Amino acid sequence: MTHHPPTPQLLGRTEDELRWHRRRSLLQAAAAWATTGGWMAAQAQSRSNIVELRGDVLRNGRALTAHDSIATGDRIETGPGSTAVFAVGSSAFMLRQNTRVALEGDGKGDESTTVKVLRLLTGAAASVWGKGTDRQVALPTLTAGIRGTGVYAEVFPEQALRGYFCNCYGTVDLAAGSESLLSQSVYHQSFWAETAPRNGRLLTPAGAINHTDEEMEFLASLIGQRTAWQIAGRKGTKDGSGQMPYSAPAGAAKPGRAAPAYGENSPY
Repeated sequence: MTHHPPTPQLLGRTEDELRWHRRRSLLQAAAAWATTGGWMAAQAQSRSNIVELRGDVLRNGRALTAHDSIATGDRIETGPGSTAVFAVGSSAFMLRQNTRVALEGDGKGDESTTVKVLRLLTGAAASVWGKGTDRQVALPTLTAGIRGTGVYAEVFPEQALRGYFCNCYGTVDLAAGSESLLSQSVYHQSFWAETAPRNGRLLTPAGAINHTDEEMEFLASLIGQRTAWQIAGRKGTKDGSGQMPYSAPAGAAKPGRAAPAYGENSPY
């Protein structure tokens, strides 16, 4: 039985924002990016690591152009109707409109090209990370320690900076206030990071909102990766559980159990 993921719920986002990866201009830019060696060549040759800019995008308060490069220590801001797609080191990023982020590194030798912390101040960002240690995505209400994975995060200023975080695939250590849990996902495991306890908890389960499989697949391709569901050759129902429902053909052996829905030490 083949599962087709439903259209994610839109909360304050537009259909056009979710279809950014289908734009002809972006596909042409991505093809050119691959032809010239992609992120590895950009890093080795110190050339632009921007795949595409659309609309008004600022770097450290000044207008960013497609010929510039983005590095650790930079603050990036997108305006209304704007998008930025870029790679820094072995990680790829997409910023939606009205987003502010800070890219933090440790500034030591070659590691200065590695983003250690993606600090999302407001707005929304999808990112795919190469394997490595001590990487974080930080929201006002949540910190996520990541180990080579794909994630989507959003901050809602109209809800007192309430956070949303999806571990699209991989292993993530989540912390909010005094709460922590381990998220192990093969297909979108989502959480709300509350500004005040809801039913006694700051981290609560969420469904799929404002991002798609194809977005994550596109970003993964920029750094030579494939998502967990691409590797498995399957699609899931994207319900926020982090698992991929699977019906085996008659007589076939069943696959091993998927990762726990909210981690072995989860309170859920």
